[in-house]
Amino acid sequence: MDLPIILAGPILRRVDAHRVTVWIATSQPFDMDAKLFKMHDEAEQLEIQCMTEFICLGERLYVYLLTLLPLHKDFPVDTLLGYNLYFKGKSTRMDLGSFGLLNPDNDQSIVYGDLKYPTFYIQKELDARFLYGSCRKLHGKRDDALAAGDLTLQETYLDLAKRPNALFLLGDQIYADDVAAPLFPILTSLNKLLMGHDEQLVKLDPRLKEKPFQRSLNQINGRQYIMEQFCQFTSSHAHNHLMKFGEYAAMYLLSWGPALWEAIQEQGGLPTFEEQIENEKFYFVFPNSKQFQKEHAAEWIKVRNQYNEDSENLRQALTTLPGIRRLLANIPTYMIFDDHDVTDDWNLSIDWKEKVGHSLLGRHVVTNAITAYWAFQGWGNCPDSFGQIFKSHMKNYFSEFTLESSSYEQWMKCIENFKSWYFVAPTEPKTLFLDTRTQREFDIHPLPVKIGGIIQENIRSPQLVSRQCWKEVSRVLMDSGWKSGSDLTIASPAPLYGIGLIESFLHSYVYPLRSIGFPIHQTLDFEAWKYNGKGFSEFLAKVFEWNPSTCFIVSGDVHYASSVQSTVQSKNGQTANIIQFTSSPMHNMSFFGLWGSMLKLTIWFNSMKRKKRNIIRYCDNDFRIQIEESAHACPTDHIWKETLRYLATDTGSIITTENNLGLLSISKDSIQNRLLSYRDSEKQELTFEL
Repeated sequence: MDLPIILAGPILRRVDAHRVTVWIATSQPFDMDAKLFKMHDEAEQLEIQCMTEFICLGERLYVYLLTLLPLHKDFPVDTLLGYNLYFKGKSTRMDLGSFGLLNPDNDQSIVYGDLKYPTFYIQKELDARFLYGSCRKLHGKRDDALAAGDLTLQETYLDLAKRPNALFLLGDQIYADDVAAPLFPILTSLNKLLMGHDEQLVKLDPRLKEKPFQRSLNQINGRQYIMEQFCQFTSSHAHNHLMKFGEYAAMYLLSWGPALWEAIQEQGGLPTFEEQIENEKFYFVFPNSKQFQKEHAAEWIKVRNQYNEDSENLRQALTTLPGIRRLLANIPTYMIFDDHDVTDDWNLSIDWKEKVGHSLLGRHVVTNAITAYWAFQGWGNCPDSFGQIFKSHMKNYFSEFTLESSSYEQWMKCIENFKSWYFVAPTEPKTLFLDTRTQREFDIHPLPVKIGGIIQENIRSPQLVSRQCWKEVSRVLMDSGWKSGSDLTIASPAPLYGIGLIESFLHSYVYPLRSIGFPIHQTLDFEAWKYNGKGFSEFLAKVFEWNPSTCFIVSGDVHYASSVQSTVQSKNGQTANIIQFTSSPMHNMSFFGLWGSMLKLTIWFNSMKRKKRNIIRYCDNDFRIQIEESAHACPTDHIWKETLRYLATDTGSIITTENNLGLLSISKDSIQNRLLSYRDSEKQELTFEL
């Protein structure tokens, strides 16, 4: 396969009046440069200095971060700006136009309308308009809602009063543990092509040399046992789990745009199920697939049908990738991880963390995943967070890329010990992004759970951010220039406020069933802030301490969208106004089957009585969150008390489980939260009534 020169990007990353950051991945090394323009009738070039950093991740994989700095005064704010990138090789000099990306008549163009360049603006006085969402699985069902963000920019690209000025991706930008069967051979092939060599995982776990693992490791549906038994992972969808760095990298490249897919299409596109069987690409528990087909006809049909369904979902996703690439090139984008960027249940409990940490192979896979997150997501969020020592460890490891060198252990420790994945995005109002995965605090004390007449002890849900981490987060927020008394946006992958009727459903069924061994938490996540009263109260304590005028929280994770408004009072009489906006999933509708049907039925019965109803609840001294009723009057020694209300959409619902992308607009006079969806190449909208 001939790789394209531009593998993914450009993606516009951190942007403020002092600098503009652009990310791009290529298959060849270049001396990269950039120009910045003030967009009038004729583009006016601004005087800048371009500082370029890059890391060679593989033989044919180079990731660049270009930082554009003003030479004299700050960049103009609330003004349409454009940029172009330049690629200087040994004998060539190209720009984005050389690849057809600046031609509005080209299907792969990354410009809007008749503009000459991809554009953006640095928001200062104009109203905030944030696109936000999470949970984007490449082979998800139905249309990718992120494409609706592209259509929104297409409608507003010249009208800065209406054009969104930032995109927040709030976790699960890829699904490392839920990889479509038709995609798996492509990823393993791209791994070798991009990296130029293969990771010798057998050196970490010699069992991979034995039958059937030396065969199943690189076959479709062949990794579930390896991930469970060798890596100590708990995902029930790990049949094609990503393991090698090049596989994670390839998944990002295929998710960010169409460039690599064009090369795949030239090679014939997605192979059919029959072709994969003929080429022995599938792993079967029973080695003789013909015998399996004969003796287990129903299972065979199920495997074939799932393969064909995934293939169709992938083909549908490809139609939206050019627009998504255009969106990412034209809006400052900030990204934070959640579990599926690494693996389902990542750091779910202290037991999970310790078991995986004691597995050489499991530890390696997690480090690969977080490193890929850094290279493809984290680096552009706040480049100053990653010092020269950090980047040197990355470069040293990838230059040697051997599991038996000192650079390997330095790389592992560098990733494992890094504490500063959280950051503040330079939006107005400022947006604080929380790391709710690597800085958790675990409680060893058991939680009693009643199942019928039996009482079981279960592991408590963790505090999603430790007390020590909150101190560091607070310091970073204050260092960003944010002032107490002004508005604040907090990006938390897991919602602070979910929908109570869903949480009640989870608490009544998921927790008890999980305590006796049912893997139901794989289907419905059980990791909201509410499930640890101490962690929830710590979050509120920080809000009281910071004292924002209004605290806006944007979240994802839960595979539904909702809006919740709350007024919270501390025991000392402080008041906090909080509005939680949740948008999920962008492309992973998951409420199907038995549990989805039960949940939707629960919602249908309960949503009407909860609309426009104030719910009063409190936290007692044992950190139990209670709804205040006649039987549960709020005690005088409560920690906090709140009045919350679920907000309904203009269709009367308080929740949607369809693919969606949030659009939050904040002005001095009003707040508006809309949900964008993409169907049949058109954008649709729902509006929450505040």
